[in-house]
Amino acid sequence: MGPSGLLVALALHLAVCSRPHRDYCVLGAGPAGLQMAALLHRAGRDYEVFERESAPGSFFTRYPRHRKLISINKRHTGKANAEFNLRHDWNSLLSDDPHLLFRHYSQAYFPDASDMVRYLGDFARRLGLHVLYNTNITHVTLDKDPQAWNGHYFILTDQKGQVYQCSVLLVATGLAVPKLVDFPGSEYVEGYESVSVDPEDFVGQNVLILGHGNSAFETAENILGVTNFVHMLSRSRVRLSWATHYVGDVRAINNGLLDTYQLKSLDGLLESDLEYLALVKDSKGKFHITLKFLLENNSSQSADSIPLPEDDNDNFAMRVAYDRVIRCLGWTFDFSIFDQSLRLSSGTEFSKKYPLIKASYESKGSRGLFILGTASHSVDYRKSAGGFIHGFRYTVRAVHRLLEHRHHGIPWPSIEYPITQLTSSIIRRVNEASGLYQMFSVLADIILLKENATAFEYLEEFPMQMLAQLEMLTGRTARHGLFVINMEYGKNFSGPEKDVFYYDRSVAHIEDAWMSNFLHPVIYYYRHLPTEQDMRFRPAQWPLPRPVAIHHIVEDFLTDWTAPVGHILPLRRFLENCLDTDLRSFYAESCFLFTLTRQRLPPFCQQGYLRMQGLSSTKSLWQHGVESRLLQDYTAMENSSRWLGDHSSAPGPLTQSLDSNKEEL
Repeated sequence: MGPSGLLVALALHLAVCSRPHRDYCVLGAGPAGLQMAALLHRAGRDYEVFERESAPGSFFTRYPRHRKLISINKRHTGKANAEFNLRHDWNSLLSDDPHLLFRHYSQAYFPDASDMVRYLGDFARRLGLHVLYNTNITHVTLDKDPQAWNGHYFILTDQKGQVYQCSVLLVATGLAVPKLVDFPGSEYVEGYESVSVDPEDFVGQNVLILGHGNSAFETAENILGVTNFVHMLSRSRVRLSWATHYVGDVRAINNGLLDTYQLKSLDGLLESDLEYLALVKDSKGKFHITLKFLLENNSSQSADSIPLPEDDNDNFAMRVAYDRVIRCLGWTFDFSIFDQSLRLSSGTEFSKKYPLIKASYESKGSRGLFILGTASHSVDYRKSAGGFIHGFRYTVRAVHRLLEHRHHGIPWPSIEYPITQLTSSIIRRVNEASGLYQMFSVLADIILLKENATAFEYLEEFPMQMLAQLEMLTGRTARHGLFVINMEYGKNFSGPEKDVFYYDRSVAHIEDAWMSNFLHPVIYYYRHLPTEQDMRFRPAQWPLPRPVAIHHIVEDFLTDWTAPVGHILPLRRFLENCLDTDLRSFYAESCFLFTLTRQRLPPFCQQGYLRMQGLSSTKSLWQHGVESRLLQDYTAMENSSRWLGDHSSAPGPLTQSLDSNKEEL
């Protein structure tokens, strides 16, 4: 090798050695990126967040275009429990700082997007998160190295050519690329991302909006009062969130056009596949909808001579001319910065919108690459809330827990309880937990039983589709059986064609709990951890394989599952049947009697009374026990004994018997 070759080799070596290295690199300082950064920061990990703009939350500086968020900000619930209140706070991220709750940033039920920008800025500053602003990562590739955590490093290059090296890559860039249309005349279509938001620009116009989602209805709502009419066109029928129970479908706050359509006030909805259409501009600057094949079979170059559907069918729905056509078709993931070696997309229609990931949010193509936030929504698309802050704040935390075990040997957090607290532990979680409530049928609580069912470990919010790999992913063992606690809607209650307001829709009787329609807790019992094959071939529409036993806690109008007879008693009996034990609590006297009359004591007596830890008694509890004939009134017996002693010079048989009983007790 000549001198020049040595210099080149030396330069390459220095370039590689000078790469800034981080254990964790986070792309994007939006809500998901900051949530992961906060968790890494609290754990003391080596990380960096890369943000192309000068401040966090740049998406919310531009979107939604009309500035009103559709994530609710419920500031009052009547409860002081912080975990419960997060069920109805759809904007806050998870932290230990009570000042970083979104209710301190807006009083509006549907806040302004600028409040979210301000909140995210404060979140990053108050927690001291490590963010590199004005750093636009333009290319990501792999560098194989057997010494690396995952067998390779992720190599990031920014707009200035600076190179960074990471052991784990956490992508939280969201869905940032507008979904385009591709048909003849699509160049005349305006995009949601750039169309005017000033209603005055639409006065007296005929407007066609392509799309039936929230951005389309948001745009229509803004101009509804000034246009001649607004027509909305999409391939699929409109889906309303209150019918589908999917927060990403059309929300009531923006659906005013449904009223004007159904009440016949000129506005309307249409369904057609956009691929078959074409847009033609006439000499007056008006736009006409025609069919693509009519355009392709016409050799004329004159727009006014192109055949239109109404030429053959004078009742064609879209025969009117439009002044403007607006595209509101949503967003897709930006794959452009990722080298093909990362294998983030398979090329299928669905994977053009979302990256290919597992139920653990790790890329299917590259170990150590995780997708967070909105872009991870493929795991629960149209099922749960994983594409939105109130959902992905919990899925991000689940990913962090997986990483803590994989790379730092820290098992999934759990608390061990005596088996006597099994019922109360489940009741507490289903009534308080926000992650379980918002990420229904995606994140589940897992109860791992100890040998002989004397105790259990409680794991919160585990990705339930990864149940077969629980031991490997968490560092916990499931050798003696387990319960899975999930929240579910009724299987036939949700859908765009469903009447969710039908009479007698609620289930009130305990024996019909399995028919509950509204969101309610479901408990699955397995003697052994399900296998990958069990998960793959589970019954259709079941979130988990068929269990040994299953229990539905009957739905509750108040989502308050604390009724002693309606909720707690059936749950306790289900658990007792699964474990073949008695989970009731007993007074010390009952435990004493059991030791004399039973071969097998209830766990409460084993773990309490026999260890000198019986149920502590107060005067009111004791009096209640006497009145209900659960306890004997020894005070009355002693008073009777004294009375007999005062009226007899020698103890009689009754007095001797009482004294003897007192000594035995």
